[in-house]
Amino acid sequence: MSKKSNGAFAARKLAKRRKEFRWSDKSWKIRALGNIEKYTPLAGAPQARGIVIEKVGLEAKQPNSGIRKCVKIQLVKSGRHVTAFATGDGAINQIDEHDEVEIDGIGGPKNRSMGDIPGVRYKVTKVNGIAMTELLSGKKEKQRR
Repeated sequence: MSKKSNGAFAARKLAKRRKEFRWSDKSWKIRALGNIEKYTPLAGAPQARGIVIEKVGLEAKQPNSGIRKCVKIQLVKSGRHVTAFATGDGAINQIDEHDEVEIDGIGGPKNRSMGDIPGVRYKVTKVNGIAMTELLSGKKEKQRR
């Protein structure tokens, strides 16, 4: 197409162009076609439950150094595997294999990873139905199954 229309009666043409070029915006296209289930493991939901498969330590990106304690999880809803960050001091010690955890988005830009943890989009909020904050502060103990 040529340059933008700017005549006295060009509103219809401008609106038509806007509609046409919306399809090149990836986030709009996903929303318009209703494909959120395909693009995110949580299928558009804010939280999800899963079973811990293994504990992993991921190295932080440059210039930081350190091992970030994470867990690999299989989601109950879709069966997909995701990695979630265990937030808090000593949080990884509260999580065991085969525990049921609840995960939440980590809060990065456009639902992506946050800070220096590469490829981790989620954080653990609950373990066996008890909030991580309560476990870490010592208010509650985790249920043994």
